[in-house]
Formats: sequence, C-alpha cells, structure tokens
Amino acid sequence: MKLEVLKVPSYEEIQIGDKASFTKTISESNVYQFAGITGDFNPVHVNSEFANQTIFKERVVHGILTAGFISAVLGMKLPGSDTIYLSQKLDFKAPVKIGDTVTAKVEVLEKKDSKKKFVFAQLLKINWMKL
Repeated sequence: MKLEVLKVPSYEEIQIGDKASFTKTISESNVYQFAGITGDFNPVHVNSEFANQTIFKERVVHGILTAGFISAVLGMKLPGSDTIYLSQKLDFKAPVKIGDTVTAKVEVLEKKDSKKKFVFAQLLKINWMKL
C-alpha cells in the first residue's frame, strides 16, 4: 500500500479568502462508531424507538460528530497537516439525521503574522438546509 503524501502550503502561500471544504454523508455505522468511541450512547442517537418519541421523531446524529468535520478540513486541506486548531465556537441550528450529507467549509479571514496563526470562518451545511 502506498501512502499518499499531502503537499502542505506554507504560511506565506495561504491567503485571506482561501477556502476549503469536506463533504460526508452520515451513515448509521458512523453514528454507532462515534457512540462507541466517545461513550455517548444517548438513546436519541442510537435507539429508534426512543428517538421516535422525541421532538425529532427519529434518531439524530451527535452534533459534535458533525463539528469534527471542521477538523478534517483544517488538518487535511487548509492549512493541512501539521495544523492544530485552538478553538471553535459552535451553534447547532438544526438536527442532522442519518443519511444527511454535511459539508464543512472554512475560509481564511485573517492572518496573524507574529505567531503564524490564522482566523477562519467555519460553516457546516446540511444537504437540505438553505443558507
């Protein structure tokens, strides 16, 4: 098996306005794997009978699972490997359900030259959501 090496742009090559994204359709397996890894077996995520009795009327995906897609963009695309992001503000506006396609997008808003840091705008969009 050959390991793919990603070209990481230098700090100087990344410009304000640069964008990247990651898209994934959430499967039932993804939800169970996330529950197993984190220990979050809240029945609204893993139990259809329970979830059917909630305001959602069906199982919903862990919100933090979808927020993790921002990590995929930052760590694999922009800026890329060797990236550690320091903070993230989250506001969950709508439930994500199994089978939904979620796109995480980032855009460089600011460069802090003294520490070679970036400020990004972050957005998660669900396939059915109009923005």
